[in-house]
Amino acid sequence: MTSRARPVALDPADIRILAALQEDGTLSVAAVAERVNLSTNACWRRIKRLEDDGVIRRRVALLDAGALGVGVTVFVNVRTSEHSDEWTRTFQAAVDAMPEVVEFYRMSGEVDYLLKVQVASIADYDAVYRRLTSAVKLTDVSSAFAMEEMKHTTALPLPTARASNRYDD
Repeated sequence: MTSRARPVALDPADIRILAALQEDGTLSVAAVAERVNLSTNACWRRIKRLEDDGVIRRRVALLDAGALGVGVTVFVNVRTSEHSDEWTRTFQAAVDAMPEVVEFYRMSGEVDYLLKVQVASIADYDAVYRRLTSAVKLTDVSSAFAMEEMKHTTALPLPTARASNRYDD
């Protein structure tokens, strides 16, 4: 899941819409329109364009890991000596098959991959670790358990409004 190569031109109304939806994705178009001072039709067109342009990828419910019994967060650093396309596809498929892996990144630097894992216990993480290491050959796997979540947000920092005459709403 990579992001687009170039940012989309956004005007102040687009940014207000995105801020409102990041705060509460369940808002109706009419409620968003009221918050951002646009007509419902103009707001709907802008939201549709932001979806079509890939700025709004999807709308989801954010769940509480602790309430679901998967409150143990593990950051897993993976190093490998293998970088072939076939190995990468196999590794990607193995990770994709593990619902406990909630984030997965290819990294620069000394670590090749970083995984964020949500589990109920250290024993549950050990089961994930065993599945991972049996799926593909890895050089090193290092795990760090989060002791306390200090900040967690899904809201992205929004750009300052760039003047644009592209929209007539």
